[in-house]
Amino acid sequence: MKTTKPHVALLASPGMGHVIPVLELGKRLVVYHEFQVTIFVVATDAATVESQLRNLPNPNLFNVVSLPPVDISGVVDPAASIVTKIIVMMRESLPALRSAISAMSLRPTALIVDLFGSEAMVIADELKMLKYVFIASNAWFLSATTYFPTIDKQLEEEHINQQKPLMIPGCKPVPFEDTLEAFLDPKDQVYVEYLRLGLEIPKADGVLINTWEDLETATLAAMRDTTSLGRVTKVPVYPIGPLVRQVTPPALEDSVLGWLDKQPTESVIYVSFGSGGTLSSKQMIELAWGLEQSQQRFVWVVRPPMDNDASGTFFEVGNGSDGTPNYLPDGFLTRNSEKGLVVQKWAPQAELLAHPSMGGFLSHCGWNSTMESILNGVPMIAWPLYAEQKMNATMLTEELGVAVRSKELPTTERIVEREEIETMVRRIIVDKEGHGMRSRVKKLKHSAEKATSIVGSSYDSLSKVAKDCEIGLLSHMSKALGA
Repeated sequence: MKTTKPHVALLASPGMGHVIPVLELGKRLVVYHEFQVTIFVVATDAATVESQLRNLPNPNLFNVVSLPPVDISGVVDPAASIVTKIIVMMRESLPALRSAISAMSLRPTALIVDLFGSEAMVIADELKMLKYVFIASNAWFLSATTYFPTIDKQLEEEHINQQKPLMIPGCKPVPFEDTLEAFLDPKDQVYVEYLRLGLEIPKADGVLINTWEDLETATLAAMRDTTSLGRVTKVPVYPIGPLVRQVTPPALEDSVLGWLDKQPTESVIYVSFGSGGTLSSKQMIELAWGLEQSQQRFVWVVRPPMDNDASGTFFEVGNGSDGTPNYLPDGFLTRNSEKGLVVQKWAPQAELLAHPSMGGFLSHCGWNSTMESILNGVPMIAWPLYAEQKMNATMLTEELGVAVRSKELPTTERIVEREEIETMVRRIIVDKEGHGMRSRVKKLKHSAEKATSIVGSSYDSLSKVAKDCEIGLLSHMSKALGA
């Protein structure tokens, strides 16, 4: 008799930072464990999913179901944070998700939701499915998310108002300047919503994390310490990373990669702030001059600046006589035509970082970008903008030693000046310090590759989840036969 493999449903929140790792997790479940996988996405992100599916070796690995668009205009303030809007959007999509799963001829054995989809776990309970949360970031971030909602008012007051570090049992403290924005204002809706997420995560059957054992040994040990009264996470944690998008051959025809082919090995700094990151107009000017003054080769993915004014108005984009966008110094492209390349809005990041000429990455420290940089042995200049990126930057610089950062955290009020930017670029590309960071990040690369190999810790970790799903399927089949 042929053994039936489990059917697993995954739910992804909007945004490439969530969609890409969910797709990669789905791919591993299919390729390594022969599961049937269905991935649910909100309709607003259908185009992102389709573009990523085209990059897979086999786009038909799993089913993708686009949930109908939802109108949240009547239930959320237009000025609310993007996190609040995503959470509300996921909540409003629950009826469609419930209907879609209920209508399946082959009911999923398990539902895996990402961070902002934790409310969907009630559907798993209703339909007798296993339920997991997938954290597309690191274990330190997870520890802060699940521990903060459990502290008493005095500790909360000390962290928010007295700006003392958030002390987490067995884990690194979170300095106030690195803390999540969601923790800072108890009167803001995002505070209420985010604390609820932190309380719901431990209700899962397990938590999958996009990290690996050797990267965060102490933090993962603290999460598993059942002897501690202050245990951070009350359920099993499964480090299954790194999950990143794989480089695909068609993108090698890209003109940017053609330019990189002509550059010396490890000589180029790549500058990108992710799919949603923007800088102020003043900071854009300083960054441009800093890159130019460093006299190092660069590829810069630019987007129009956005100043922190009441309207949040984007600049009208025009070009100078040499094609330089009007938000960069006049003549910037002409002066840097041999050493620099400016790409507007998008570039094939995974392919760029994998190129032999890439020597550094000036990054917003989103976890996807961080993983891609480590997996390609590329040291970083940490330039966090929002969310857990400040925590990531601290981990990269102070703990792992694979990045440098500015003396002050860049904000809308504080500008990192051109001289410091020039220095950081040269520290990465030219100075002896950069060679040391490059050596350390290459060791992390080998550690990550080992973790995801067939005999690695992350493969073993996902195999434990797969085994639980197989047991769950057998239980369902036994009950069905008994009925």
